Amino acid sequence: MKQDLESLSPFELNLYLENRMQNTPNTKEFLNAGRGNPNWTAPIPREAFFLLGEFATKETMLNENSQIGGMIKEQKEQSKRFEYFLSEKESRGATLLQNIWENGTHLMGMPRNHWLKNMLDYVIGDNYPHPERVLKSCEEPIKQYLHHELFDAKSSPFDIFAVEGGTAGIVYTFNSLFNNALLEKGDTIALLIPTFAPYMEIPELPEYGFNVEYICSELMDIDGHTSYQFTKNELDRLRDPNIKAVFVVNPSNPTANAIYGDSISQLEDIVKQDNPELMILSDDVYGTFLNQFTSLFTVLPYNTACIYSYSKYFGATGWRIGTIAVAKENVFDKRLKALPEYKKAQLNHRYETLTSEPEDIKFIDRLVADSRSVALNHAAGLSSPQQVMMTLFSLYALLDREDIYKREVINICQERGKLLYASLGMTMPLKELNTAYYCEIDFEWWLKQKYETEFVEYIQRRWTMTDLVARLVEEEQLMLLKSEAFGSSKWTVRVSLANLPTETYAEVGKRITNMVERMYQSWK
Repeated sequence: MKQDLESLSPFELNLYLENRMQNTPNTKEFLNAGRGNPNWTAPIPREAFFLLGEFATKETMLNENSQIGGMIKEQKEQSKRFEYFLSEKESRGATLLQNIWENGTHLMGMPRNHWLKNMLDYVIGDNYPHPERVLKSCEEPIKQYLHHELFDAKSSPFDIFAVEGGTAGIVYTFNSLFNNALLEKGDTIALLIPTFAPYMEIPELPEYGFNVEYICSELMDIDGHTSYQFTKNELDRLRDPNIKAVFVVNPSNPTANAIYGDSISQLEDIVKQDNPELMILSDDVYGTFLNQFTSLFTVLPYNTACIYSYSKYFGATGWRIGTIAVAKENVFDKRLKALPEYKKAQLNHRYETLTSEPEDIKFIDRLVADSRSVALNHAAGLSSPQQVMMTLFSLYALLDREDIYKREVINICQERGKLLYASLGMTMPLKELNTAYYCEIDFEWWLKQKYETEFVEYIQRRWTMTDLVARLVEEEQLMLLKSEAFGSSKWTVRVSLANLPTETYAEVGKRITNMVERMYQSWK
């Protein structure tokens, strides 16, 4: 059994321990700080969504019987009916829709009456999503949101593909890189670690068989504060042109730190001087948890495909909504054109049912087709209501001129981090680079700060991190996540600062300390 537990992924281990807890009498409240599901939501754009759906439903019933509604059409005085509908509602969701209607026309990308008709059609969901990549009335607000929150306003023009959350973005991108011979079996890729565990696991799947180089961060001192960053020597390994692609979560998971400005400049130099065709996949889901964030897509748009999910920031993991962004001029399309003729012929055969000129299909459109195994390209695309929710989240953030929501979300995470770090006797990492969405605890380091060397060696001889995680569950009713599978040390755990009430994070630290103190007294 012990050997079986050691082989489980951190998420599967947590599920096993949680199931086992259900048959164990609890003397304390069970605290699950293992999985990073936020315990907040954004109620205002959600209320706006349901109000929009209510109005859309009324529009389907104009001149129809009570059981069968019609389809959404751009009908006479639809805008006036919408304005009257909003005037009758007293809620923050209605106020948001009113604000969008009156002050957001520059964000819509089209005349507002046409935008409204489309959004009503989308929220009813009475048509297949078309265009499949992203709906026309959703594209401009989503792009402007990405500009506002993640990218520099001057960044290169880009296309987006609306997908079922960040995990779908990861899978689709890996598959299309492989399907289009941009990555092949035996190719060398790099992972900047620690990183989200599936990024470690996907390249090891037998269908890929990549040679993986691990670029490791380490705890550094920056202006008197700690931060997990990459040394110059580690990043310089990316200068090797044999490394075709690099995958990075920025800000990181589980260490929760964004890449430092000096390292970003070094990456720019690496691409410019030594590896100009390096393909970069950057997962920026946590970028919105910093006041100032520099995405690799901002500084290296030509080389970067950026994945972003709305799940964490808006408390929307169940919505499964996100995007893949690719610059209109990009290295992926260039590499497609440079493929040998026999490979181009194979790919032309793969995509020939889509167009008479399959060789001209852009990489982002291949992503869309591959997401439905090409043959079902006509039925591809994220569901229309999901794209409406993305759009309303985007417009909510864009029209929040004082960043009230952003400040509150950031403050929640930072306050929880302060409580946890204080209870463990640790200092917070450099705030400017630390999202405080997670905290990674290096047990070996932490034990050495508190106890004599002999006790630390005893723990390492007798126990594994799996044992300690299981013991915390059994003795303290506290769930943490092993983070070795993320590329961290085997003695590290990840604490989610997102999914428990703020005041409990002092208790999380107390329970860790209590268990270790009992082990120490027994050892003595």
